[in-house]
Amino acid sequence: MEQRTFPRMGRQVGVVGLGAWQLGADWGTVTEDDAMAVLDAAVDAGITFLDTADVYGDGRSEQLIGRYLAAHPDAGLTVVTKMGRRVTQTPEAYILDNFRRWTDRSRANLGVDTLDLVQLHCPPTPVFATDTVFDALDTLVAEKRIAAYGVSVETCDEALTAIARPGVASVQIILNALRHKPLERVLPAASAAGVGIIARVPLASGLLSGRYDEQTTFAADDHRSFNRHGEAFDVGETFSGVDYTLGLEAVRRLAPLVGDDRTMAQFALRWVLDQPGVTVVIPGARDAAQARGNAAVAGQRPLSTEEQAAVAAVYDELIRPQVHQRW
Repeated sequence: MEQRTFPRMGRQVGVVGLGAWQLGADWGTVTEDDAMAVLDAAVDAGITFLDTADVYGDGRSEQLIGRYLAAHPDAGLTVVTKMGRRVTQTPEAYILDNFRRWTDRSRANLGVDTLDLVQLHCPPTPVFATDTVFDALDTLVAEKRIAAYGVSVETCDEALTAIARPGVASVQIILNALRHKPLERVLPAASAAGVGIIARVPLASGLLSGRYDEQTTFAADDHRSFNRHGEAFDVGETFSGVDYTLGLEAVRRLAPLVGDDRTMAQFALRWVLDQPGVTVVIPGARDAAQARGNAAVAGQRPLSTEEQAAVAAVYDELIRPQVHQRW
């Protein structure tokens, strides 16, 4: 698999990673056996980057990955987690004592002494401009609780504020064929600063898989049921904030571009990988076949200039008016 570098970490990872939210919660039930099968398939297919969070299943995702690491100590994986969403979202919660407690819990869940990378998990916007927050993160590095830190963001403005911080190694941001705004300023700024870009929600919560229609239903414990209007967390995390019916229409217009050499999901993932400045894309997977299919994108041909232009045209006509200025 093609490798790309996080310059401020001095670490290379495969360009396709695995997002492990599904292994914890909020996507319907994933059994432990299925979760381990996903991890096995992903690593066997060349994936070396796993993204999790302390809040996914209240630690379940981290614990499952920890079991995998214990059984495969020489797998050469980069495991990144996130912290901050297990408490009331106020800037005052983002202090060193809490950071120590949160990272100690993640270290125990993952069974490691030092976390490879810890990201602030979409914190309140004022946190990004608070010097003491980043001083505290530097302290965690000095104490060897963590090797590096980054941020996961909701908005492009938050990303740009974080990129200006000299210690920030990565920015995780929503980027997909239905969410183009990061292309304008965030990706160029990150590239210039040496900050890695982790592209999340690359399939717009499955919309870009091409498997859904107006009759598709989702389990009650799936955020695609309970967060369509932002009832539980930022609505941008569910279908990228795109109206479900409008998103289906966009996918139907994109479908003729896909061709016979890949699936709709692979086409959408390849679009993300082809954007300059992207370090790694982190699609989730509920089963081994999905994990293998995602990993295969790294070896597929880039999209042509004409295909890129067609994606941009669909975005401009259908999606831009609804989402572009929101995040």
